[in-house]
Amino acid sequence: MPQRLLKFAAWAGLSFIAYSTLSPLRDRPILLTSSALEHLAAFAILGTLFCLAYPRRTPAVLLIVLGSAALLELLQLLTPDRHARTLDAVQKIAGGTAGVFVGRAVLHFDRARSWLLHAKWHVEG
Repeated sequence: MPQRLLKFAAWAGLSFIAYSTLSPLRDRPILLTSSALEHLAAFAILGTLFCLAYPRRTPAVLLIVLGSAALLELLQLLTPDRHARTLDAVQKIAGGTAGVFVGRAVLHFDRARSWLLHAKWHVEG
């Protein structure tokens, strides 16, 4: 996937999560699953997208993904019909961490695959 598309998807995903987290409860998109799974999955996908979009910026990716998980949960204190919970923040942070780990693994295996293909080409060529 081209870098520009990955970057767009990562920032669009963060925008959607921010909207879902801070919008009035009646406007919030609801999946047919537990909220814990929603938190984990949303931030796992977000962490993976950011990691793939910014492969050489892992510390910044961690700051954005994990920081947004904590900040968005705290910002719910400012909304009239939402509430911040420590457990929700922990679930989001765990999902984000897992997503960054998956993204790093994908990058590692992709580099190894391209290195092997390059080495094979030189041996056969």
